[in-house]
Amino acid sequence: MSLPERPQLRKTIAAMPDPSNEEIIWLYDQYRISRVQMAVSRHALLILQLFDGTRDLRDIQVELMRYTGGQLFPSKVLEQLVAKLDEAMFLDSEAVQKRLQEFLDNPIREPSCLDSYGSTAEDVSHLLLNQFQDEKGAGLPSRSRSRGRLRGALIPHIDYHRGGPVYTHGFKELVEESDATVFVIVGTSHYSGSRYILTRKDFKTPLGVAKTNKEFVNRLATYYGNAVFEDEIAHMPEHSIELEVVFLQYLLDGHRDFTIVPLLVGSFHDCIAAGRDPREQSDIYLMIQALRRAEAECPERVFYISSGDLAHIGPKFGDPLPVSADQLERSRKQDHRLLDRLVHADRQGFCEVIFDEQDVRRICGFPPTYTLLSVLEPKRGKLLSYDQYVEPSGFESVSFASVGFYA
Repeated sequence: MSLPERPQLRKTIAAMPDPSNEEIIWLYDQYRISRVQMAVSRHALLILQLFDGTRDLRDIQVELMRYTGGQLFPSKVLEQLVAKLDEAMFLDSEAVQKRLQEFLDNPIREPSCLDSYGSTAEDVSHLLLNQFQDEKGAGLPSRSRSRGRLRGALIPHIDYHRGGPVYTHGFKELVEESDATVFVIVGTSHYSGSRYILTRKDFKTPLGVAKTNKEFVNRLATYYGNAVFEDEIAHMPEHSIELEVVFLQYLLDGHRDFTIVPLLVGSFHDCIAAGRDPREQSDIYLMIQALRRAEAECPERVFYISSGDLAHIGPKFGDPLPVSADQLERSRKQDHRLLDRLVHADRQGFCEVIFDEQDVRRICGFPPTYTLLSVLEPKRGKLLSYDQYVEPSGFESVSFASVGFYA
């Protein structure tokens, strides 16, 4: 097998520390084109940074000599590393580009989270039923006539096995208190630097194909601009929309025809760093107005789902020490400060809590929930459920909640 002349590590290859060995780093493909997980030493990260597509192996050797004070790094070792990365599809290649183009050409967005919920309809139905019937679950929703006052909800996107019961409270409220048939799912974008990303693709899961509302998407693109499709590839690996779609299919199929509007939203870090209301950013303000205009022209009732979690703390996310009981309690209190602002539908207060702590707890639900609040301007919110997942060794903790927003 011939090796790439100038190896380029793909931008979607991420690194995560090993929870039991601080000298080991695990590489994995965020886009899941490759399912390989590769262990490398921390020292190897220096070499990987040089795989940027501008250097051949000789150039990389020269750079390493500068870093190591003249020590020659064996070319055979470099070649073996490149071969291993290439075999794992961690390097940019024609095969990778072909896979990406196949995604863009396909009108169906294939599922990326089958490992989280199973590959058959029976697997999914059994899992979700268990979440509703869990001691922390909401119980299955009734089919009584809705009063229609619920306009949106914050719902988690953590994997079902860790947070499924909290999802059920949000979706039970959705079924019982909204008769909407168009669901705008504003999901956290974990893999893109773009602010907002749309797709026209329908979403496939083991429960069938959820149709995307092309008319709504087209209107949204008209009012925001076609730049909203520029990083459409970010939808390929993203779980934040898919995990909401599965619940909608499970609860609504056979009871209510519905369509979705899949909208990803990237980081608001620039707003947090400056302590500025996100609406002062022209692209955020433009999307808020575009969503309002698109909804105003939609003949069906529209519901907004903010797909986001709360705090992410611990070594998995870059913190130096395992999560402690005191840290968990402090984080819980901060979460409830945020949730109190949401219950009062206080968008500015919600921002101020984030700004005050400079987002040190990595609240990934901030951008989608801010977008929802700005579009809907609800009169009130209601906390439906809250929980914290804690990995037993303290390697990570993620908190999450379901919150309803009412007209």
